Amino acid sequence: MTQITLIREENTKYTHHDQLAKELIYNFFEEFLEAFFPEVHESVDFSEIRPLSEEVYTDILQGRNRKLDIVIETKLKGEETILIIHVEPQSYVENDFHERMYHYFSLLYNKYQKPILPIAVFSYNEKRNEQDEFSISFPFFHVLTFNFLTLELRKKNWREYIESDNPVAAALLSKMGYTEREKIEVKLEFLKMLVRMKLNPAKQRFITGFFDVYLTLNDQEEEQLMEEIKELDNAEEIFELSNSWERKGMEKGIEKGIEKGIEKGIEKGKMEERQNIAKELLKQGSPVEFVAKVTHLSKEEVEELKGKL
Repeated sequence: MTQITLIREENTKYTHHDQLAKELIYNFFEEFLEAFFPEVHESVDFSEIRPLSEEVYTDILQGRNRKLDIVIETKLKGEETILIIHVEPQSYVENDFHERMYHYFSLLYNKYQKPILPIAVFSYNEKRNEQDEFSISFPFFHVLTFNFLTLELRKKNWREYIESDNPVAAALLSKMGYTEREKIEVKLEFLKMLVRMKLNPAKQRFITGFFDVYLTLNDQEEEQLMEEIKELDNAEEIFELSNSWERKGMEKGIEKGIEKGIEKGIEKGKMEERQNIAKELLKQGSPVEFVAKVTHLSKEEVEELKGKL
């Protein structure tokens, strides 16, 4: 069985950004590999995926514990391979990250004695040339070179993903390499993708919530976005999707066509609907804090729903 491991760091730099990225990859793991690591995706058998219990390793490099947040078993075309997925915290950079990846690799290999495919995901805002290997050598002898796959989101061209129907690609458009002048266009293409994908309410709320955290428009940009949407043949479908323009549209009372979309958005946003979405996310293993943020319910309300499942 394959061990797929997402490593969470227990330190003050681990923020809600890391939690969002972790939840996205965990809940859409197959789509994540399909979008960014297609060769890996073709080799993995997704028919048997089973979460395992958490494990804690001591990081001897920095003297603190690191928790393996998500460990999932699956098959890899008859081979037993451990796949490590590390979501790098978006808010800071570590110069010794490549060495730490080797440390995780060694710990996991010592425990499972199976082949390992490590993947690092960098989601912070700046573009860097991240190292994807760690070496040990002497002037007279080369001991080893450890390599791992990387995904540097800011280096990705968002236009290469807008024709896909992949929810992870849609969410991560918000973290790719667009300019300030392209923000409206990115949001518009994101909404078009949502219409095509026709996700269930829980998944749609999840993907939209993730996107809106990282790509926000001001009032003027929102109005320009609405004007561009109205020119589209499927404008009404798009108006039913977006959370951000619903709120701003209600405040401004903009345009009758928009108001129809707002009314439908309000209807979907009723307490019963939000509770149903929260239940679906909780069943998928999402933490209470994340569910509360996405559904706009209080933590107490989410805790109460969780207790009834």
